[in-house]
Amino acid sequence: MNCYDLTKMTWKEVEESLETVEFAIIPVGAHEQHGPHMAESCDAVLAEKMAIKLGERMFPYTIVTPVVNMGVSEHHIHFPGTIALQPATLIAVLKDMVSSLKQHGIKKFLFLNSHGGNQSTLNLAAMTITKELDVEVYYAKTTASAKESIGKFVKSPLFGHSCEREVSEALYLAPELVRTELLEKGDIREDGRWKRLRPGKAVQGFYFYEEMTQNGCIGDGRQGSREIGKQIVEEALKNLTEELSELLDLKAELLY
Repeated sequence: MNCYDLTKMTWKEVEESLETVEFAIIPVGAHEQHGPHMAESCDAVLAEKMAIKLGERMFPYTIVTPVVNMGVSEHHIHFPGTIALQPATLIAVLKDMVSSLKQHGIKKFLFLNSHGGNQSTLNLAAMTITKELDVEVYYAKTTASAKESIGKFVKSPLFGHSCEREVSEALYLAPELVRTELLEKGDIREDGRWKRLRPGKAVQGFYFYEEMTQNGCIGDGRQGSREIGKQIVEEALKNLTEELSELLDLKAELLY
């Protein structure tokens, strides 16, 4: 066994793993539209795949839980198939997972998130669950730390959803998610208030995704490739492993 994957273990195997496990990775995704060329399970699958790879790197100090496969996706709700949780629902699910695992002796947790729409909710979840359950809760976006590779390969000024970055990650981690024959560029609306509400602007606010893009994509998925995905994913995994091993005071020399 090179990764403690809770979905594939017996209770006896879990009991044995707890002799070395220091923290749990809880992958958090979403079920929402990803344009005409990516499956709606994209975020959930990528979160799970990244969690397993991180679990392999940090074996035997971590255990990977089942993925939370729905998230805060209200901004995509007008595209068919999207399922959106309320922020309070997601927090409640995560709190119950942490509470359950705490009873087995795990007191440190990482929410490994692949959906940008979950980030603000996870910030609140980390604060409230840490305080209410007397545990340590951290959260991270799966590949956000891969700044060098993203800066090198992602050229679209607007990216982050069914774009060259996400398509590339999927081609490396789960190519079955991508309809390569249907790849297309984001069909961006040039008018509308969404431009004034984007990250980095003086004022932030909610808008529906169709206010920004007619086909549900931003960026240019046609420019994605498996090799780009590999470089982004592997850089992110290296950064996550290093940060977590230092943060949790693990024996880093055994992780590389």
